[in-house]
Amino acid sequence: MSSSIRKTKRDIEKIYSAKQFVAKLRRLADCIEQGEVFRIQVAGERVTVPPDAIINIEHEREGGSEEIEFQIKWPSLKKNEKYR
Repeated sequence: MSSSIRKTKRDIEKIYSAKQFVAKLRRLADCIEQGEVFRIQVAGERVTVPPDAIINIEHEREGGSEEIEFQIKWPSLKKNEKYR
């Protein structure tokens, strides 16, 4: 039996106003800079990002449009485990 916490698969894109996005980005930047956990709620689900998450920027170009994605990746927590 796996000790990972089982969560349903999810792929959500949430649109924010520029003002809302900037506020979230500032909070994220502050947490990264201070080595702290970042917490955010997206479409009704609370998400906790650990301070050691992997951060990358992705650029895509296809069919006359371009996209930049700021990605933050981390392994799921194991049962009874907490982020430091």
